[in-house]
Parts: sequence; structure tokens; C-alpha cells
Amino acid sequence: MSQLMTLAEIEAVARRAHAGQTDKSGRPYAEHIAAVAEGVRARGGSFEQIAAGWLHDAVEDDALSLEWLQTAPLPQAVKDIVLALTRGADEELESYTRRILATPGALLVKESDLASNTDPARLSVLDSATRDRLTAKYARTRTLLGLPEPPS
Repeated sequence: MSQLMTLAEIEAVARRAHAGQTDKSGRPYAEHIAAVAEGVRARGGSFEQIAAGWLHDAVEDDALSLEWLQTAPLPQAVKDIVLALTRGADEELESYTRRILATPGALLVKESDLASNTDPARLSVLDSATRDRLTAKYARTRTLLGLPEPPS
């Protein structure tokens, strides 16, 4: 097997994969993945969890293929976490959250993802209907994962 990718290489791949994409507020998507990776690091996450933070949406958003992930020179734990966080188009939230809870390391990455998604600065620029829908969705996800509500 070839040498494993470094975090800098993983970050570069993730930024390239999401180049040109924007989030619901119109901001570059790379800001979200950087916030997730930094949130994982700040929460004491491992190399594998930080790497998964960079890549957590890449397969779900079709920024990178499942084939790329399967063959990339990454630790299996990174691949497992990314796959756990890749929600199928018609997948029930309960099934998705059970998989996250069953995958070592995935919960911390999802917690960081939810923290970024519910950042008041990100939510404040959305229209009220979108903001309310996403706030309810993220609260339900936190409940299913057993995570406390973020401080207001």
C-alpha cells in the first residue's frame, strides 16, 4: 500500500473537491468543511477524525466518488467514518443516526458538523422558513444522537 495521505493533503483534496460549491447561505462550502475539521480538532479528535471532518460531505455531495474513497491511501477508520456520515438520498434519519452511533469516531465528527450547521452566523442569513426547517432537523438529529442542545 502506498504511504497514507497527510492532513494537509486531505485538506487540499477536500478543498479541490468542493471548489465552486456554496452552502445554503451562499458562502464557499470550503468554509464549512474547514469549520468541521477545526471543530473536531478543538474537541480533541484524532488524526482519523480530523481527516474525516475534511471529507465528511465529499461522497454524499458527489464531490468525490465512493470509488475514490475506497481506494484512497487513508486509514480504514477515516473511510468508515466518512461512510457513516454519508446519508443516502431516501435514508431515514433514524437509520442514519444509528449508523453514526455504531461507527467508532463518527459521533464526534457529526457533533462538529452540527455545530457548524447551527452556527448562528450561518443561520442568520437564511430566510426564516429555511432557518426554521433546518433548526428543527438539526435538533432532531442531536436528540437521536444523544447530544445536548448547543448553548444559545
